[in-house]
Formats: sequence, C-alpha cells, structure tokens
Amino acid sequence: MEPVLKISELSVSFGRNAPAVDQVSFEIAAGETVALVGESGSGKSVTALSTVSLLPDSARISGSVRYRGKEMVGADKSHLREVRGNDISFIFQEPMTSLNPLHTIERQIGESLALHQGLQGSAARERILDLLNKVGIRDPEERLTSYPHELSGGQRQRVMIAMALANGPDLLIADEPTTALDVTIEAQILALLADIQKAEGMALLFITHDLGIVRKIADRVCVMRNGKIVESGKTSEVFANPQHEYTKTLLAAEPSGEPDPVPADAAEILRTDALRVWFPVRRGLMKRVVGHIKAVNAATFAIRSGETLGIVGESGSGKTTLALAVMRLIASEGPVVFLGDNVQGLRNKQLRPLRRDMQMVFQDPYGSLSPRMTVEQIVSEGLGVHKLQDGLDKRQLVHDTMVEVGLDPAMIDRYPHEFSGGQRQRIAIARAMILRPKLVVLDEPTSALDMTIQVQIVDLLRDLQRKHNLAYIFISHDLRVVRALSHKVLVMKAGDVVESGDSTRIFEAPETEYTKALLAAALELKPVNTVFSE
Repeated sequence: MEPVLKISELSVSFGRNAPAVDQVSFEIAAGETVALVGESGSGKSVTALSTVSLLPDSARISGSVRYRGKEMVGADKSHLREVRGNDISFIFQEPMTSLNPLHTIERQIGESLALHQGLQGSAARERILDLLNKVGIRDPEERLTSYPHELSGGQRQRVMIAMALANGPDLLIADEPTTALDVTIEAQILALLADIQKAEGMALLFITHDLGIVRKIADRVCVMRNGKIVESGKTSEVFANPQHEYTKTLLAAEPSGEPDPVPADAAEILRTDALRVWFPVRRGLMKRVVGHIKAVNAATFAIRSGETLGIVGESGSGKTTLALAVMRLIASEGPVVFLGDNVQGLRNKQLRPLRRDMQMVFQDPYGSLSPRMTVEQIVSEGLGVHKLQDGLDKRQLVHDTMVEVGLDPAMIDRYPHEFSGGQRQRIAIARAMILRPKLVVLDEPTSALDMTIQVQIVDLLRDLQRKHNLAYIFISHDLRVVRALSHKVLVMKAGDVVESGDSTRIFEAPETEYTKALLAAALELKPVNTVFSE
C-alpha cells in the first residue's frame, strides 16, 4: 500500500551554514503515528515544514517529499494551497502565537472551512460546534465568541486541534503540541489525539523532545541529531534496545537522585502563615468592589537554609502568584517572615536592602534578559543596584560566576541571542547567584528545555545549593524535576494548598485525589482519572 507521506533523501540548508536537514528519509502509512525526536536545532521542525513548502525563500531544498505519490518539492503554489490545511494540517507548539488575537474562535475556524469547503453561515457554525465538541471544549456555544486570550492554555491547544481537523486531513503534523502544558492537560491532549486518529484513520507525525510522550503514542520513532536521522525503528524496539549512543543518551536523560539532607539546626529563611492573595473585582461607575479573584488562599509553609520547597499544580492554581507575593512583588495578606523579620507591608525603600538576599529566576530567560546588554552587563547589574561593586573587580567577579554556573567566560561580551536556551538559563542563574542570596525562587526554569539540558540544570542547581547553602522555592509542572530537587512539596489547586509535606511522602503516598491524579499524569503510575476538566 502506498504511504501517505514518503520523504526521500531530503536536505535543507540556509545560506552557508551546515545543512539544517541532511539526507533524511522516512515514510508514514495511513493510521500510523511516527515520532520525530531530538533536541532543539536537530532539524525536526524544518523537516516538518518542508512537507508543504512552508520554509522561507532563503531555504535551499533537495530530495523528495511525496504526498500520496505526488511530489511536493517544487510543486506549484496552487497545488500547495490545496494540500495545506486540507490534506496536511499542522498543530504548532505555541497556540497563542498561532491564533489571531483579534479574531474570535468562530471566525478563525470558519476561515479554514470557507477556504477549503465553501462552508458559511449556519452550516459552518454547525461544523464548528461539532469540532469544538469533538476536541472536548465545554459549552462550545459560549466559546464561539471568545478570543484566544480568554482561554486557558489547554483550551487554546484544543482550538488549534479543532482548526487542524476542520477539513478531515489525511496527515496531521503536531509540532511539540504539549511542551508548554501541564502534565494533566498534556495527558488529555495526547488521549484526544489518539482517539481522533483512531476514529478518522489519519496519519500522525508527532514532533517532540520528550521520549516519555513517544513511548505513549508512537508506532515508530526517528531520532534526529544535527539534521540527520541517527536511528529509527519500532518504538518498542528502539526503547528496549537502542543502538546509537545519542539515543542511549536521550533515553537516560531524566532528572534523578535526590537533594542533600537538611541539617537539623539549619536556620529558617522564610515562613508564611495563611498567606492570601485576592484581587478585587470592580464594576459600575463608582468602581465598587463586587467580588474577588481568590488567587491564593491561606498558604502556610516554612523553608530553611539548604532546603528546597517544590510547588506544583496546574496553570492557574496560584503557584507563581504565591511566589510573587513571597518576593513582595505583589500585595498579599498574612505574615511573610524573611530572615526573622516580618516584611509584610514594608515599602519599596525598606525592602531594597533585603532584595539582595531574595532573587528570582524566571521561566523564559530570553524574555527576562535584555537583548541590548552583554552577559557582563546582565550578570553584574545587581552589583550596581545594591552598591556592592566598590573595591571589587566586577569583570573578574562575573568571570568567576560564569565558571560557577558552567558558562565559558570567553563569552562574557556576547549578547543573549548568541546563546542556546540552556545557556541563557545559566546566565539568568548567574545573575541571581552573583549577589550571594539566601533564597532563590525558580519559576519553571526547565520547562522549555530539552531533556538533556534539564538534567544539567538540575545538577547545577543541586551543586549551587550544596556550595552556598541556598534555600529554593522551585515551581514546576514537571514532577520528575520536582522529585529530584525538593525536600518538601506544596500541591496547589485553584488557589488552595490541597496537600503539603515531605517530598518522599507526597510522591509515594499521596493523600488527596488531586495529588494522585497529578502524579499519575506525570509519572504514569496509572491512567489519569477525570478529576481534571477544561
């Protein structure tokens, strides 16, 4: 039987650089799922975009891409328009950048139906409602007039899937569709794709850097590195008996180990008691308070020197809001005792001397690092703010800190865009570490990184904690990373702390149904139950 897609000796290059895709060959049959796996820059997405010539004009393409026997490389634009979004559809990694922020959900899905099927009016609306129902959007009639920013991450991804399925494609290409999602939403999206594939009989090309996902959904896997496929075969066989060293490295790349024990006499760094963050809802001409958005309710915890508190929960559970309140970056109620003093209610001027001892590393280093500043300027900026550079060789201090976080000091005069994602995260960590803080808040610092880079960052954080006796608040939806780093865990849902305690106890004997479902989704202990819904 003729494959749905057959790629033969495909090569893609840009300018004088080494080929982004180098002699790649594989095929996908109807109803089959093939996973394309590799780290950032391995050529996965470029390969996928080549299937329907979505690459920029600067790309030089050779080789063959055949859809149902018809050549796509060099095909005329009218044929490509027929195939794109109709026979071959895409789900992209970040729906917020793929969806038009100015158009409603109904209009965005309707555009594709009008273009490829000529559906308009009530017929189009009926089809859109059917699609939204199929992808699990609750109350779809109410969502028709919603804009992307009014939906959660999981809902936006479901809308993207609905758009991709609108015209009944033969082949669905999913490019990292679950990377930014919580583990529970990820499990739902994967189950949804599997159900739809089974019902529609379509082929699925799934692109990811997460081998855990590949194990769940793929019939066959192709492992890419530096533009080449270094190993391919049935998923079960590749996982059971990997042949290439790179595949073995990827399979072994999972955060492991546990943090060092905290001494019994370790000093308390931070303590909260029934911390609350409520945002007032104001309406009417006089802007009277008619209610509150209860982002955090009665959060109580303590952290000692050398200890890590992991905070887990779905998007919107209040994890980051709690961290911002502790850092005194947003208002809250309830005592926040830092280094023995209640800092609740202190003004910015009073807080400034304490800022040196409480630092934060954000999820997206590219967004938190100034593109106009060199590494030296970024890392040393805090020294000037806190007036700590008098009598110091600032450049040497930056040099030493770069070495400490695993960066080549020869890169001291480079800018953020010249670094990989993992290197940028190390720069963000260096910026915090140069001040020798007592507490570091880490907000999803590994979620967008490849598995091998995640392992490196976890090892780095563990080493820095050991060396400087740091207290960490570690926020993540990746429970494997939390397990490797945390002494204690706080589980949050809809602003409430539903469970907290020793990390070992939480992971081995969770008490609440929510925690059990969260762990099941993340660690594959058992099928995910229906505790979660969009």
